[in-house]
Amino acid sequence: MAEATPNFDSGFVPGRHIIDTYGNGGFRFAGMSHRGSILMLPSGVRAWPVAAPGEIDRTVLRPVQAEAAGIELLLVGTGLDIAAIDPNLRGWLKDAGVGLDVMQTGAAARTYNILVGENRKVAAALIAVA
Repeated sequence: MAEATPNFDSGFVPGRHIIDTYGNGGFRFAGMSHRGSILMLPSGVRAWPVAAPGEIDRTVLRPVQAEAAGIELLLVGTGLDIAAIDPNLRGWLKDAGVGLDVMQTGAAARTYNILVGENRKVAAALIAVA
């Protein structure tokens, strides 16, 4: 049986946005709230079908690869705890020209906001926390 491909176009909000709040299973940005994880890219914010660090793979990071020319650093928020990322995935991103920094979701959200405020080429993959 073929693996289903996530639909990254559903739940898309164009443009760069600051994260206003996070927690309670979601995020608030652009005057809206979203339940679940998000992918913050230069093109906009997407719903991200990841609930645990072990689900992070090339498939769910394909939109990052697609926009790699506009991303120097990907911040990955792995929830309440910092989790290791597969070294092969780290190498795959490096080959695409994207640096990777892994931290708790709260720290990643705050760091993302600072770097966006500095007009840096940053993206964030954030797992929602309760």
